[in-house]
Amino acid sequence: MAFGSFDRKSANQPMAEINMVPLIDVVLVLLVIFIVTAPLLTNAVKLDLPKATSNADIQKPEKVEFAIDANGGLFWKGERITREEAVQRFAEAGAKRPQPEVYLRADQNVPYRYVAETLADASKAGLSKVAFVSEPAR
Repeated sequence: MAFGSFDRKSANQPMAEINMVPLIDVVLVLLVIFIVTAPLLTNAVKLDLPKATSNADIQKPEKVEFAIDANGGLFWKGERITREEAVQRFAEAGAKRPQPEVYLRADQNVPYRYVAETLADASKAGLSKVAFVSEPAR
């Protein structure tokens, strides 16, 4: 370690060496602290938990395919229906548990009014799972 120099020419220049000893001391002290405190952080309570078995009751929801053609015609699973029948079927589907998933296929040329009416009817019936079906672009 160089604290100074007896040479008068270099006495006014700053020291260009980094003293690493204090840095190493601090790092070693921190390492000892972490080694001592690490086992204290894993304080797990030993419990004897009860054993139980159960079967998962997973019911897959029914899929309802609802389509609207370019002229505004409504189709429930491929069967042509009127709007009143659609409202009635949406109400029946909304009462089922689990609720069915409605897949809405709308022609690209259909006026948006028909799509909005269908979404409103499904929402009034309590159906919350409505998905729009489209074809990927080529």
